[in-house]
Amino acid sequence: MPLPKNSIILFQGDSITDASRNRQDQDRANNGLGTGYAYFTATELLLEHPGLNLRFYNRGISGNRITDLYARVREDILNLKPDVVSILIGVNDTWHGFMYNGGVAIPKYERVFREMLEEIRAELPRTKLVLCEPFVLKCGVVKAGWVKEMAVRRGIVRKLAEEFGAVFVPFQTEFDKAVKLAEPAYWAYDGVHPTPAGHLLMTRTWIKAVMGGA
Repeated sequence: MPLPKNSIILFQGDSITDASRNRQDQDRANNGLGTGYAYFTATELLLEHPGLNLRFYNRGISGNRITDLYARVREDILNLKPDVVSILIGVNDTWHGFMYNGGVAIPKYERVFREMLEEIRAELPRTKLVLCEPFVLKCGVVKAGWVKEMAVRRGIVRKLAEEFGAVFVPFQTEFDKAVKLAEPAYWAYDGVHPTPAGHLLMTRTWIKAVMGGA
């Protein structure tokens, strides 16, 4: 997926995307991106494509579920009019369910996700959609029941990517390969939040899926 000159690329999601971003600086392109894959991805693409004047923004919010993200679709997606919007959401829909009885059931997750994408597509028909595979690793806070439920959510995201002609970024697939090289906690210290190595793996996976390499 080539990025035209002056493209606005928006990263959306939960704490994995948020990654301690600076909200005081969030309205300046290429600033306040946090310390995670959104920052690493922007840095890599800005280095590789200095002539494109790419503009990156991060609006991920820690703790968000699909319902929280959809509630702010106007303010944090539509009003920004991105050329590309990358969405990673789903782990809190499971985590909050198992830990706090505050998750989002799988049928509602699919319904709300689809409605949000329909709204984005209706108002911003030229915006490219990038849907990222939600993931968990078997360590830390992750319980056995999470793995099965997250597999269903990943299937939904893959289906929605096909339905909306979006790029699908296979994060879980790449983490599953990575845990054969080092223990799960090396990549995500609590099974959910990536380490620096995990975030860089996500960046390389995102760039390969979206850009075909770099």
